[in-house]
Amino acid sequence: MAHARLLDIAIREFGSKGLDGASTRSIAAAARTAMSSITYHYGGKEGLYLAAADRIAELMATTMTESLPFDEALTDDPAAARARIHRILGQLTDKMASDASGEWTLFVMREQMRPSAAFDRIYGGVMGRMVRMLADLVRVATGQDMRAAQVATITLMGQVLALRASRATCLRLLERDALDADDIAEIKARIDANIDAILDSMRGPA
Repeated sequence: MAHARLLDIAIREFGSKGLDGASTRSIAAAARTAMSSITYHYGGKEGLYLAAADRIAELMATTMTESLPFDEALTDDPAAARARIHRILGQLTDKMASDASGEWTLFVMREQMRPSAAFDRIYGGVMGRMVRMLADLVRVATGQDMRAAQVATITLMGQVLALRASRATCLRLLERDALDADDIAEIKARIDANIDAILDSMRGPA
């Protein structure tokens, strides 16, 4: 439990200030532990940073694995694949629209902009599994090759990730301090419509 608390504090500190700007002394003080504990368990700041990335991968797995169909065999039915795409992106929208993931979002966004070994650890978990699964489902749903499916997956996910990566802009545009249930339902309906429009355009005329 103490290690989890230390890592959660480290995630917040690294997310806010980056690896160079964060202070292990401040992290240790906030966690009420000795600096020597960080050196002993993690070898220093860089080791703690990588451990924080592992903690994020663990949190993602805890919050997302149950809602994602990882245990389901890949379908070869286009309609079933489309339904799974809607389900996955709908669940991801709920995650991105909530404040629950706010503590580690800044850390992940920094790694998206300037990836390091920490990003490999995050992507190596549920994040990478999810995007690869989406690409496979888009391929089945549209009949396109994998390259086209991967490019489409980027655009499909982008509209969802904007709720977190561009959160302030979204709230300012909607003139909200926070998204309520009606806002989220309306956004999800628009995303569903966009998903169908993109997949339909890839399948071509009936």
